[in-house]
Amino acid sequence: MTGEASDPRVARTRRDVVDATATLLLERGWDGVTHAEVARQSGYSKATIYTHWPARLDLIRSAIEQICDTDHHPRSTGDLKADLRASLLDFATDLTEGHLDRLLAGVVERANTSEVVRDLRGRLYDTGTRGMRSILESHLDAADIEPTLALLTGAVLVRVTFEGQPATESFIDDLVTRVLGSVVTQDGGSRAD
Repeated sequence: MTGEASDPRVARTRRDVVDATATLLLERGWDGVTHAEVARQSGYSKATIYTHWPARLDLIRSAIEQICDTDHHPRSTGDLKADLRASLLDFATDLTEGHLDRLLAGVVERANTSEVVRDLRGRLYDTGTRGMRSILESHLDAADIEPTLALLTGAVLVRVTFEGQPATESFIDDLVTRVLGSVVTQDGGSRAD
């Protein structure tokens, strides 16, 4: 390790700045992240922040990487419907209470302007769907995983973000039943059971 990388003060500074950036990104969206605002929120000088993150995209990338690295999914029980229900409710909560909608909006809006942002979009999608993908892989044929994942996550995203409605337990239950009704489980069992 280099001296700077092993210096606890540098590590603390990096942690504090990335924490402040992640908070700003989730609470205010992409446009709320500026070097000046991160400096104000983190308590470090703009010069310090510019030294480690010369561009605003550097700050945002570090924040998104942290958000992805600390993401947690509900524990799988082996019950397909129950696990999907828990995972989708968690996703809906992240969209509303965790302000994931703001984060996604900023990334989607800018994905066609930068390869870095396209990579971040992919990382967010992979991280956000990892739990559901794992559940589906345990129960469905490989060909059904991606379409099922898109139908489930897309419906919750549309409901919460575009329609502005809550993804209630009854909405999620109905969604899971309808989507699973169109696929066959690996054991050939009834689709929506």
